[in-house]
This record gives sequence, structure tokens and C-alpha cells, in this order.
Amino acid sequence: MHIPVLLKEVMEYLNPKPGDVILDATINGGGHAREILKKIGEEGTLIGIEQDSAILEKLKSEMGELENVILINGNFRDLDELLVSAGRRTDLNKIKKLNGALFDLGMSSLQLDSPPDIPGRGFSFQKDEPLLMNFKREIGPSDLTAADILNKWSEEDIREILYEYGEERYGRRIAAAIVKSRENRPIVTTFELVEIIRLSVPPNYRNSRKINCCTKTFQALRIAVNDELGAIEEGIAKAWKLLAPDARLAVISFHSLEDRIVKFFFRELREAGEGNVLTKKPVIASEDEAKENPRSRSAKLRVCEKKRANE
Repeated sequence: MHIPVLLKEVMEYLNPKPGDVILDATINGGGHAREILKKIGEEGTLIGIEQDSAILEKLKSEMGELENVILINGNFRDLDELLVSAGRRTDLNKIKKLNGALFDLGMSSLQLDSPPDIPGRGFSFQKDEPLLMNFKREIGPSDLTAADILNKWSEEDIREILYEYGEERYGRRIAAAIVKSRENRPIVTTFELVEIIRLSVPPNYRNSRKINCCTKTFQALRIAVNDELGAIEEGIAKAWKLLAPDARLAVISFHSLEDRIVKFFFRELREAGEGNVLTKKPVIASEDEAKENPRSRSAKLRVCEKKRANE
């Protein structure tokens, strides 16, 4: 079950009011969205974006036909185009500005734990699945997959993403082992990649209880496949432009690369006199939440409020 992280803190900082128009750019299982709906009421509008069409369809069936909810399938980096397109089909074109926007970054537990009737895509190293790792459910010929990276990219490029996106200290060894292994046959499943990683790292790292030796490689591949960092930069910048004065942009990140992008973006807004950063330090989960929901342990919430033009 997907449990929304920092729910109480998000609601306090986002502060949705009756009649507001709120964008949930990563609606996923709808945990934050349901609470937002309670606050904005029937007079408000909730716009939800989700790249995984299967998750979105499930959410549609759970929420029913709510007139004040607009659900859109797509990548939040294209949110400006997605909102224009949705406006042609709904009353969304009457909306001029957003009263708030939320981004809950990273991968969802719903994507890790695919139901038996929905094929997995290789996000978890604990299941033997095809090495896709693309957030899109329907993957076309031009869409990148983890298998493409592993079997087609150069050793240098693979090593670079392992270092940069996974901060994997054994990236050189793992990249070399990947290239050597693919000379015999293509690497197509998660368990094949797991075995390559395990055999290429030292025993103390392979058997560490702190972190699985595959975690950072899988993270790096997922980030590269989906260009997650580039999408974050584009998405939050576009959402900021659509905010009304006094509206707030809230972003939850789960690792340092994401958080750094958000931190620097908010700093630029503050220095340019466009926004007030409401979180001097990132908001983290309480001890109780961290115990109840382990995923929340790495979550960091940052919030920026848009200034009025004459401030």
C-alpha cells in the first residue's frame, strides 16, 4: 500500500483553501490528493498528473467521477503542454493560475510492488523482471530502457551514470563487469544484473547489512532512463510560472541529487526577489512516521511562496 510521506507537513505548508486550484504533479496513489480535496471542497479543482497509465486508471476507478478532479497521463516536465491539452477537453482552460503545486519525487511503492496482473518493469532487484525501468507503462521503440543502457552504452558512459546518479563507489568495477558480461549474451533481466553486480564488488560490500550492493546501480539506471533530474528542473520551473501570487510550491525529494536541484532553484527565486523560502532547512519525517513508514526516512520537504509583483 502506498502511504503518502510528510502528509501533515505538506498540508500545513501548502495550506489549500476552499475554492483553490491545486496541482499534484505526481499524484500516484492519491494519498496527498485526497487530503487536498477535503480542503478545497467541491468549489476547488484538483489537477493530477501521473506518468504510469496503470496507476492512473486505478486511481480513476477509486475516485470515481468527481467533477472537480482532472487526471492527466504524462510526464510532469511537460505539464504546461499537458494542461493546455486538458483544457481543450475540460473547463481547465478557464483556470488562469494555480493556488498551489506539489511534487512528490522519486519512485512509488506502487511501481515497486506491481500487482500480479500487471507486468513488472525491473525497478526492484528482489524480483526477476525485464530491465525496463521506464516510468511509462506503454514503452515505444524510441523510449529508453535500462537494457538499452546496459547493452548499448559504452563502459565509460555506464561508469559515469553509476558515479553521478548512484554515487556508487564501485562504479568502475560494475561497469567493466557489465561490458564483459554482455559480450557473451545480452543482459535482459534484473536477476542477471544482480548477479553481475554481486560478483564484481568486494565481499564486505556484497554482504553489507546497511545497504544492498545493488541499490545504487538500480537507482542510477532508473534516473538515467527517465532523465529524472532534467525532468525535475523543467517541471518545477514550469509549475512556478503558473502559480498565482501568494501560492506555494512544495517539493518532496528522496535523495541528495533531487534535493540539491530544489534547494538551488528556491535560492535563485529568493535572490531574484520572486519568492519567499518557507523552509530554511528541509522538513523531515518525525520519529513516529519514520517507524511507521520507512520510506519517509529519506524524505525532505522544501516549500517556496510566490511574492506579489509589488513586494
